[in-house]
Amino acid sequence: MIITTKNLDETRQWAAEFAKTLVAPVCVALHGDLGMGKSEIARTVIQTLRGGDTVVPSPTFTIVQNYDGISHFDLYRVTDASELTEIGLIHALDNDITLIEWPEIAGDILPMACIHVYIDVAGDGRQIRIES
Repeated sequence: MIITTKNLDETRQWAAEFAKTLVAPVCVALHGDLGMGKSEIARTVIQTLRGGDTVVPSPTFTIVQNYDGISHFDLYRVTDASELTEIGLIHALDNDITLIEWPEIAGDILPMACIHVYIDVAGDGRQIRIES
């Protein structure tokens, strides 16, 4: 499935609707270059499911943030897949709605049923391709 959004507001609207389809346990792998909107999509999913006033910082430095059954991972700084068990990824995959930015390092750890969201530039908006 491919969705094209024209701007950030449309991307957020799509992410809010997408969030409503997620039931734990589920893995969502967010793929895209820097600045493509991975964090914004994750933030919108979390705020849709946990309330618009939920503060959702980027987990770039903390690597993981938890929101009562939603785990948001940013694996950008992880250099060895052996660290993933330590930071709780396996537990999250088994129990939570798990949002993963930079999922490439997780490789074979991701479940077969993981939803892969690929984000790319489309004019001023984004092209969002979903594979599961």
